[in-house]
Amino acid sequence: MNVEIINKNFLVDIHGFSGIAVNKDYAGTAFKLMDKMWQVVKSNNLNNKGLNIWVYEQDEKVFAGVELNGIPEHNTGLEERTITLTKYAYYKHIGPYSLIKQVGQHMRDELKRKGFETTLPYMEIYGHWTNDDTKLETELLMSLK
Repeated sequence: MNVEIINKNFLVDIHGFSGIAVNKDYAGTAFKLMDKMWQVVKSNNLNNKGLNIWVYEQDEKVFAGVELNGIPEHNTGLEERTITLTKYAYYKHIGPYSLIKQVGQHMRDELKRKGFETTLPYMEIYGHWTNDDTKLETELLMSLK
């Protein structure tokens, strides 16, 4: 696993919804939030970059959002988050989404072996969909202390 350590600011403004991962069901919570977010984005014809961004935060909070191309002209009910990472680990997973949890754990293990300490937020940026799950791309970004 080739994890890249990045020491320059990563900044992203995303719109979506947040929630608490009850019983630590992060994926289930994020999927519900993502579906709700896409309903609002599509019903309001909001121009966007089309990439799902999941943000894992303190106290089992999860945020599912998307980058918009511009500011909505009216209140859509979407929450806005600006995420800034100053030092983080980056890895691009190519393959099935079902392996992301395992890949994330391998990434944390490798970082720990190299003497890095991870912190929240942790982000997953999902690439554009393809039916071939061996070609799915997900970027994993882990904040470092």
